[in-house]
Amino acid sequence: MVAQEFTVDLDKPLVFQVGHLGEAYEEWVHQPIVSREGPRFFESDFMESLTRTVWWAIPSIWLPVICYFVLKSVRMGHTLSEVALIVVGGVFIWTLLEYTLHRFLFHIKTKSYWGNTMHYLLHGCHHKHPMDGLRLVFPPAATAILLVPFWNMVKLFSTPSTTPALFGGGLLGYVIYDCTHYYLHHGQPANDVPKNLKKYHMNHHFRVQDKGFGITSSLWDRVFGTLPPSKVAKKI
Repeated sequence: MVAQEFTVDLDKPLVFQVGHLGEAYEEWVHQPIVSREGPRFFESDFMESLTRTVWWAIPSIWLPVICYFVLKSVRMGHTLSEVALIVVGGVFIWTLLEYTLHRFLFHIKTKSYWGNTMHYLLHGCHHKHPMDGLRLVFPPAATAILLVPFWNMVKLFSTPSTTPALFGGGLLGYVIYDCTHYYLHHGQPANDVPKNLKKYHMNHHFRVQDKGFGITSSLWDRVFGTLPPSKVAKKI
C-alpha cells in the first residue's frame, strides 16, 4: 500500500505542516511562490510577530552597537587608521561566514519532520516566498543570540584590544549583507554593479538554486567553484 503524499494547505499556518512533506520537502520548498503577501507561519499572534521584521530595524538597532565596539578599540589605544583596517578585516571575515552559512547550513538537505521544520524557519521560507518583504532580514532577537558565539570565535584569534573592532566589523558586514539582500529583492537598481548583483541573486532563486551562494559579492563562489553556469539549458 503506497502512502498518500502530504499536501500543504497554504491557507493555514505553514511551519508545523512542512515537516510532514518528508523527502518531498526539498522539491516543494524550491518551487517559489512569487507574491509580496507573506504566508502565515503560526496560529499564535505573538509567535507570528517574532517572524516579521522591517528591513530598517537592522541598521537602526545594530549600527549603534557597531559604533560602541569600534570606539572601544579606540579607547584601548588604537589609532583611527588602525581601527579602520581592523573593521575592514571584520567585514572580510563576514563575507566568508556569509558564504559558508548560506551554502552549508541554509541549503542543508533535510527529510525528517523537525529537520524540515527548522530548515523552513531558517531559510526554506525565503526560497518558497522570495518576495516576502517582512522575512528577508534576520530577526534582531535571533541575531543577538548568535552574536555570543561569534564574539567568542573572534576572541580566539585576536588580541583583547582588537577584538571589539574586529567584532564590530563583522557585525557591520552582517548589516551590509541584510540590507543588500533586501535591496536585491525589492530595489530597482539603475547602475550596472547592483543590477548585475540582483541578476546574480535572482538566478540563485529561480534558475540554479544550488549555486551562487554569495549575496554581497560572488567572490567566494569564484574561489570555491560554485559560480552558476552562464547559460542553463531549458527543461523540456
